[in-house]
Parts: sequence; C-alpha cells; structure tokens
Amino acid sequence: MPLLLLDLDNTLIDRDAAFCAAVASFLTDHGLPASDLTWVTAVDASGYTPRHDVAAALTDRYRDVVPVADIRTLLDTGAADRVVLERSSRDALSRAQVAGWTCVIITNGRTVQQTAKIRNTGLDQLVQGWVISDEVGCKKPEPEIFQAAAATVSLPLTGAWVIGDSPHADIAGAHALGLRSVWVTDGRPWPTNSYQPTRVADDVAAAVSHVISASG
Repeated sequence: MPLLLLDLDNTLIDRDAAFCAAVASFLTDHGLPASDLTWVTAVDASGYTPRHDVAAALTDRYRDVVPVADIRTLLDTGAADRVVLERSSRDALSRAQVAGWTCVIITNGRTVQQTAKIRNTGLDQLVQGWVISDEVGCKKPEPEIFQAAAATVSLPLTGAWVIGDSPHADIAGAHALGLRSVWVTDGRPWPTNSYQPTRVADDVAAAVSHVISASG
C-alpha cells in the first residue's frame, strides 16, 4: 500500500485559528487589551517560535497581572483544546484510504500537545499512525523523521507523497528524499526557487485529490 504522509498543524487542522481563540480567551479572562492578540500571535509565529521563548516573552509582558501557571496552560493546552477537524479533511482521509493509501501524520512539536490535538479531533481513528518530533528525537525536514513515519506502518518511503503547509519543513524534507509533495498554500506564493513542490493546493482536501489522481 502506498504511503501518504500528512502534516498536522495548519494542514490537517487549523492550528492558528485555535491558538488565536485561546489567546483571545486568555486576554479576556485576565482583563488584558484585546489588541494584544496581534502581539501574542506575532510572537508565536504560527508555532515556529520555541515554546520557552514565547513563555518568556509573555511572562515579561504580563508578569504583574498573570500567574506564570496561566501562561503555561495557554501554551500547553490552549490550541489543543480548541482544534477541530473540518468535514472536508475527514472526508479526504477517508477517500485516500478507500483509494488504497496508508495515512500517517508527521508533525513537529511536543508529544503531549500534539497527541492531544490528534486525539481531540478524532484523527487517531482516521489515520494508521503518527510520529511526533519530540518522541523520535528529530524533526522535519530531517530525513530521519520521515523514515520513522514509514517505519511506524512498516512501509518503505519509496513512492510516498508528503502533504504539508511548510515549504521548509514539509516540502524541503520531501525534496531531499526524492518524494513527491503537495504544498498547501493557504493563498501564499511559493517562496523559493531552489526546490519546488510536485503540486500545490488550497487546502488538504484538494491536496489529497491531487495525490489520488496522480496515482490513478
């Protein structure tokens, strides 16, 4: 069975929307300006800023009004508690499996947080496995995490496709291994000429359709 590797945050689920909702609630609960939402999300940078750096920035800004424990809770469970799986993404995974693909989530991040997202959305019932960088000791775009994903379901990487929103983590990782890929654009232009995705798509549902049609 061919292997389909799918990114989690901002590919299968809208992590940024969930984090924004968590921050908005955090600001309201602590009587902080709603306008700080822009600052917090900029510091977070879609999750690419290391957690300890985000925690340090928030602690410094709110040290006199917010308990450190509340900041930790926001960063540890805020997004994980609010993520949802869109019906279109759920249906796309079902279509991929009906077409014979083995679906594995491959995600950077901390084990507790990423596992909570997978289980809270029901993705654990819709894929055949997942790997999290914190668990395996390597992260995208390093080849070892892609190899670990394949090993999770005892399949070779040969013939695999990668779907993801990050040019650097997902598409560059696929390119380095000679794998085909679909970049989920979210309306963005492709940022580099040094490598290219095999296909581009507006969302994960369209990305899965590209994979199925290419293998048909």
